Amino acid sequence: MTKEEFGHISNGMRRELIALAGRFLRATGGPDEAEDIVQEALLTLWELYEKGYPVRSEKALAIKITKNICVARYRKRKLEEIPLKSDAFEGGVSAEERTEVTDNLKVKETLYRQLSKSEAELLTLKTERDLTLDEIAKETGRPKQSIKVIISNARRKLREQLKKL
Repeated sequence: MTKEEFGHISNGMRRELIALAGRFLRATGGPDEAEDIVQEALLTLWELYEKGYPVRSEKALAIKITKNICVARYRKRKLEEIPLKSDAFEGGVSAEERTEVTDNLKVKETLYRQLSKSEAELLTLKTERDLTLDEIAKETGRPKQSIKVIISNARRKLREQLKKL
């Protein structure tokens, strides 16, 4: 097919294709870009002719291409318009928060392994369970002053380990 023959065929169906694209765009609330869609459809049709694609009905193929372009643009526009509400997982925790908590636990475990058993135990009671020195003394049976010294030494060791990291 020559360019002149294609020009004649495309001019004959241009109005119908513009009307089709316009109806689709009005129905989906899309921007008025019917001319662009038809131009793209006719360009695709011409490329098919150049590649030797067997075409039985130019009009039917042009309508199909136009519809496909309309649907593709609609889907693309919907994907662009739908904002991601959050990166929340089930349970209301975001991916960032979950990762941070996991990383903190790994670092904490690594650091606590450097402490003695009693230092780790007393520090856990103080920091995680939020117990006072009196409550820790009551639970462990140790004097308050020794608990205070052990926790202080444990914190000092942790600070030193963090500086090394």
